Amino acid sequence: MVLLEAFRPDTNPLGHQWLSALVAFLPVLAMLITLGALKWKAHWAGIFSWAVALVVAITAFKMPFGMAFSSSAEGFLYGILPIVAILVAAIWMYQLTVVSGRFDDLRKTFFLISDDPRVLGILIAFCFGGLLEALAGFGAPVAIAAAMLIGIGFGKLRGAVTALVANTVPVAFGAVGLPVIQAAATAGLDVGDVAPVSARICALLGLVVPFLMLAIMDGAKGVKEVWPFGLFCGIVFGATKWVVASTALFNLTEVFAAIITVGLAMLFLKVWKPKGGREAGQRIGVPMDPSVETEPVEPQKVDTSDLTGQRILMALVPYILVIVVFAVAAIPSIKAVLGKADIPMKWPGLSGNLMNAADKAAAHQTYTWQITSQPWFLLFIVAVLVGLIYRMPIGQIFGELWVNIKKMRFSALTIGMVVALAYVMGDSGQTLALGLFIAGAGAIYPFLAPSLGWIGTYVTGSDTSANILFSNLQSTVGQQIGQGSYLGVEGMKHLLVGTGAAGGVVGKMISPQSLTVAATAIGLAGGESVILRKVFKYSILLIVLMCILAGLMSTPVLAWLLP
Repeated sequence: MVLLEAFRPDTNPLGHQWLSALVAFLPVLAMLITLGALKWKAHWAGIFSWAVALVVAITAFKMPFGMAFSSSAEGFLYGILPIVAILVAAIWMYQLTVVSGRFDDLRKTFFLISDDPRVLGILIAFCFGGLLEALAGFGAPVAIAAAMLIGIGFGKLRGAVTALVANTVPVAFGAVGLPVIQAAATAGLDVGDVAPVSARICALLGLVVPFLMLAIMDGAKGVKEVWPFGLFCGIVFGATKWVVASTALFNLTEVFAAIITVGLAMLFLKVWKPKGGREAGQRIGVPMDPSVETEPVEPQKVDTSDLTGQRILMALVPYILVIVVFAVAAIPSIKAVLGKADIPMKWPGLSGNLMNAADKAAAHQTYTWQITSQPWFLLFIVAVLVGLIYRMPIGQIFGELWVNIKKMRFSALTIGMVVALAYVMGDSGQTLALGLFIAGAGAIYPFLAPSLGWIGTYVTGSDTSANILFSNLQSTVGQQIGQGSYLGVEGMKHLLVGTGAAGGVVGKMISPQSLTVAATAIGLAGGESVILRKVFKYSILLIVLMCILAGLMSTPVLAWLLP
């Protein structure tokens, strides 16, 4: 075995910080161009962008080839286990509810709550969509919510736009908290310091989103007639996020927020009834763009006569199990036992050789095989229990797992390559070079921090991938501008990483992947550009609002909102 010399990343290898940063930006630019402009498949864009990062690391930042490739390999593996494993397990569990027929019972349950389509729109797209995002993500909330809205009489574009705008607030804690977990891990921070920041800025956003949804569904009349319900749902959803994200069950933030909001909304509707629901039922079916919505939408009649208390309870079983299993796993003694199965391993080619900018051993010298301590293992248990409770044959239960693994093979490749790119950029010094240059914005930077998440999620289609790309950069900038700031170094790092992760939630609605999911769900294949024109203004409005909030949180004006 050939011993490699220790490598310490140089943050300014070209002698001018702006030039080093420009070269370091090339892999990100490659992703933006190939995926955003050239419309390459995501996995090809990921592979190409990683190759650019590898070349930049070796040629400009003088990282030995073996170390650069080894860093990439470790990043790719981490992308598969635990990140892809979490997504596969979550989608598997959801798919079992579909094939068992229990998901249809859950869908019918909403129609027992209200006959006003605008109320149902918020319950389905905002609340239930949030629950789907928490447990599955990966486009499922948009596809399912849009289809359900069309089923109750929404025009196709109206249903898609409503679902896309609704699928914002829950994204940072989607797939049992994966995006915010990866944001903290990539930045080298405790997730307990980052999660509350993301949750609080998204909670404030949640006060606005229901009103945007009402405006999309039924214009000014919808806002005027249903605003009390929208405000109530926004407050309950946001307050629940605010509280749960600061606890050991932070990764179930959206699960609690969705379930509690629906439960309290049912009570709210006992004392308050919206007006004009029947007339609104006629308006929501009016096409937003008659040039593409050529086929009329016929509301589907939902028969709830066969629903019983037992069937409703059985439909809720997966979500109850998730709460119970994750709550038990959070008990310190249980958590310690689960963690004993973790196996640290010295990573070949990096152990003893890879240093960080402070000339200390880099974190990536060691890789930990995380088996039972990760959410994917708990979701795996829940999925099996769900299948058994629903009396599905073992062969069918694991057959669905294999089906979903095959469906996700290209997504897995994309995620693996994005993480490989992030690892080699970080270990070679490219991320630090970018951070040092951007830190030149000084006190203004917190007003820009969410936009990195917005851009990253637009490009990759995933808040998780965006956080892996940019969270270390956010932390580096926080280190640079935090000293002497109102929040201090640690507080600034928590703010920038947390708001960067939050910024990705409003980039989700305009990402090419989300647009394709929405277009397919409503039966307008190739209608992505039309949908984009409808949702883009909402994405701009929300990211501007978020940037203002993030910036003010770095000052005494709103710093009191931070944990």
